Amino acid sequence: MSMFKVAVLQMRSGMDPSANAATFETMVREAAARGARYVQSPEMTGGLVRNREALLSMVKSEAEDVIVGTAARLAADLGIAIHIGSTAIALADGRIANRGFLFAPDGTLVTTYDKIHMFDVDLDNGESWRESATYQPGGRAVVAPLGEVRLGLAVCYDLRFPHLFRAQALAGAEILTVPAAFTRQTGEAHWHVLLRARAIENGAFVIAAAQGGRHEDGRETFGHSMVVDPWGRVLAEAAHDEPAVLIAEVDIAASSAARRKVPNLKNAREFELDEVVSPVAAGRAAS
Repeated sequence: MSMFKVAVLQMRSGMDPSANAATFETMVREAAARGARYVQSPEMTGGLVRNREALLSMVKSEAEDVIVGTAARLAADLGIAIHIGSTAIALADGRIANRGFLFAPDGTLVTTYDKIHMFDVDLDNGESWRESATYQPGGRAVVAPLGEVRLGLAVCYDLRFPHLFRAQALAGAEILTVPAAFTRQTGEAHWHVLLRARAIENGAFVIAAAQGGRHEDGRETFGHSMVVDPWGRVLAEAAHDEPAVLIAEVDIAASSAARRKVPNLKNAREFELDEVVSPVAAGRAAS
């Protein structure tokens, strides 16, 4: 399976999981009809709900979640791999996981991934987020098989932590995934350059399904879902924030070709950091 079609679903998830599941199913079926063998949805496919109490009142366990059930059924019905970028899942301790799911073409669950890095930031214009107040961060990086291909799983803010993707590439991942709900402010500034950087520095494809537009809970997300090749070229982009099904053809052989040309994964060396103190500063400290 060197060459195959992938699809990214650019969504505008609201606050009703059942309505979001219906939209998700329509988009997955369109992607399959257009030849996609792997379909990725964005972060928080099941719903974007900023209010913590409202989210806690609606979130379900993995066994009861409507998006998880829909994805498993569609994967088996359509014979394709389906990757829920993430959705909110209730945990036994009362907290919530921001959890991704990868389903095989027979509908079986291959693996899950809980977002590791929490989006705790204070941006310009008073925009502030504290994911750690609601979500339980994950503690395990994941590389999973997709046929003969190896897939690295991540979610949104993970994109800013390159050592995660380097570990996945060193473990053999040819495709790195970044389903996201980037804010408009951070997306306009950093989305394109970060996705291309992760592809280039790891010699890997990057597939990133995104949320886009103004959501029911009032937030704005950037959209611009993308597929980037291992040389940093953008193969496909939804150059807007509207819902869309984006299709791209990837040739996995391009990953090994890029890594042969620039073998930085092999050429990396261990080093020590020597923090030099200026003589002037040292003299002042001594006095």
